[in-house]
Amino acid sequence: MDPAEHRAYGVFKPIGHMVVSFPDAASANNGHAALTALGRSAADIHRYTAAQMLAQCDADIARASPAASVGQELNLVKANRELAAQGFHFLVVRVESDDLARQAADALQAQGAERAQLYGHFIIEEMITRAADLPQVKESPDTGLDPQTPSGEEKERAQLRPPESKS
Repeated sequence: MDPAEHRAYGVFKPIGHMVVSFPDAASANNGHAALTALGRSAADIHRYTAAQMLAQCDADIARASPAASVGQELNLVKANRELAAQGFHFLVVRVESDDLARQAADALQAQGAERAQLYGHFIIEEMITRAADLPQVKESPDTGLDPQTPSGEEKERAQLRPPESKS
């Protein structure tokens, strides 16, 4: 997948795809295997190491236009950057329908996926929720994403994962 083909306002926005974060390479590999078991082709699944995602996020932040701040695209890039800085690996998965996205998200969550955002034309939907998530209270271009943690910071999500999903 060429990220340059999936941009809006200078930042990565892969419409028709889910961006899925995993705490480590092994979990991402297991997620990839789960997707192929569901019948997803290798051409529909793209891997990003933590270093690759970090570099892509830094480049996106540097070239983002002011319009990228209107929606949540830039905030998602910043959240993914935070996870990549913690060593998270990513899969970007092409999905053709909401049903396929739900099926994939459930399979990926079982493999330790932390987040899975489904990029639509007008909305970006979080496909994984956790019992430890707090109710969403505020999310705006100015305040960023609400990571639904007590501190309000994305980095705390890794600490809130259930022990069996931590590596």
